[in-house]
Amino acid sequence: MYKKLFQSLRSFRKNSILTVIFIALEVAMEIMIPFLMAKIIDKGFETKDISYIIKIGSIMFFCALFSMTAGVLSGKFSSEAAAGFSRNIRKDVFDAIQTFSFGNMDKFSTPSLITRLTTDITNIQMAYQMVLKIIVRAPLMLLFSFGMALIINARLALTILAAIPLLGGALIFIVIKVHPIFLQVFKKYDFLNQIVQENINGIRVVKSFVREREEVKKFHVASEEVKKYFVKAEKILALNSPVMQFAIYTCMLLISWFGAKFIVAGSMTTGELMSFIAYLMQILSSLMMISMIFVMVVISEASIERVVEVLEEKSDLSNGPQPIYELENGAVTFEQVSFKYDPKAAKNDLENLDFTILSGETIGIIGGTGSGKSSLVQLIPRLYDVVSGVVKVGGKSVRDYDLATLREEIAVVLQKNTLFSGTILENLRWGNEKATLAEVQRACQLAQADSFIQEFPDKYETLIDQGGSNVSGGQKQRLCIARALLKKPKILILDDSTSAVDTKTDSLIRKAFREEIPETTKIIVGQRISSIEDADKIIVLHEGQVNGIGTHEELLRDNVIYQEVYYSQKKGVGMDE
Repeated sequence: MYKKLFQSLRSFRKNSILTVIFIALEVAMEIMIPFLMAKIIDKGFETKDISYIIKIGSIMFFCALFSMTAGVLSGKFSSEAAAGFSRNIRKDVFDAIQTFSFGNMDKFSTPSLITRLTTDITNIQMAYQMVLKIIVRAPLMLLFSFGMALIINARLALTILAAIPLLGGALIFIVIKVHPIFLQVFKKYDFLNQIVQENINGIRVVKSFVREREEVKKFHVASEEVKKYFVKAEKILALNSPVMQFAIYTCMLLISWFGAKFIVAGSMTTGELMSFIAYLMQILSSLMMISMIFVMVVISEASIERVVEVLEEKSDLSNGPQPIYELENGAVTFEQVSFKYDPKAAKNDLENLDFTILSGETIGIIGGTGSGKSSLVQLIPRLYDVVSGVVKVGGKSVRDYDLATLREEIAVVLQKNTLFSGTILENLRWGNEKATLAEVQRACQLAQADSFIQEFPDKYETLIDQGGSNVSGGQKQRLCIARALLKKPKILILDDSTSAVDTKTDSLIRKAFREEIPETTKIIVGQRISSIEDADKIIVLHEGQVNGIGTHEELLRDNVIYQEVYYSQKKGVGMDE
């Protein structure tokens, strides 16, 4: 787990190493100061040798100055290393998410991924900076100080060892108890982020149904859950401080008691006792720092596990050993295709689909809610892989193509139309970043979007708010269709993408398709008969299976489901199934 995470360190290994070097120098200088102080007391003050005091005092001053400089530099390099490390982790996690298939994305919720990219990585950054500074400093300080204490008085130094079993036992207890709690804390964070995201995205619905009070209550309940688990964890972590304080003051009392006896007996000088107490404080402060490290590692370990889980997730879609980089035409064939989202599900979402779409044909797909329309079209650009059977595009299995090549030749306008922050022009150029303004305008004319764009004061430079909240549903759909057309794809898939436009505009869009892109295979998923009735063929889906294939006239004559849909819509009755 840690090996995978530290691959993100990369160029900041140098900063990390420099941090360690300067911390070691800082510790070495700090260790010298109590030793020199003892010499001043025992030799300088006792003999009143001013020149000796000045000499040793000057050495102490330069040791302190050197220690301060090394400390400043170690702080600088540790900050750069931790910030750079977290930046690299964030980039690696985001890059990993970009490679995920829809199946991988289904495994992680959006709020969970956001928490991992923000809160979890921030925890790792803080822990790494603290570990980097203390993991070297504390052990070195502990060893050097204990070594100097042994040199001064070995018997007195053994008193310090009595505190180690107590502190070690307390730390082990804390780690065992707290780690599972923090795993629960971050799950609660995920849920809290989910509530926030849903509320902000759906704020218009919340206000229209006057649900503000209920949403606030739901948020408070989730927030209270986070607080409850944090308090539970902090109660255990709080044991660390009193245990440390008990050990520190007990050791100080014992050493002061025995030290006084040694001075009276003449086996120890006053300066040695003072320097010994200074080393004791350094030892105990090192133990305190080590305990803090344990606490930070316990908190961050849950975050590390969650981040590494994303980094280790491999896309379930990948290129074959010899991928094809050219798609000849837009012909589509389904050969006994079955599919399900959950591998453990007992029933397939699509069952034994078998049909052929010729290149350049216009195909309509209709069926009730949950019949598998969206699932079917998502198999064509290989957003998901089939469970059995073969999906072919251009006469070859979609698994044989390079993924980027396949998707570059297939434009999909999904049910949930998404626009991004930026200008209309920037959003449209997602389809073709090199498209000229004239090409963009032509695509918008075909999608019946140019007319309303021209009404905006800034026209194509009009800024789109996050999620396209400042344009209507119909306008958003037409912009997404124009964006897809700019790709000049061999296959154009519209997944119920004209549901928010009026029938006249819908008719004009389909007319433009027939006249302007006759060689492009057009697959139109619709709920309205009027959107697909002039298609070359219509596929009727029912419970994940093909119930009928034919023209509008043939299905109206022979297919019961199609007849029910047609007559219910003709009467103006909404279709529920």
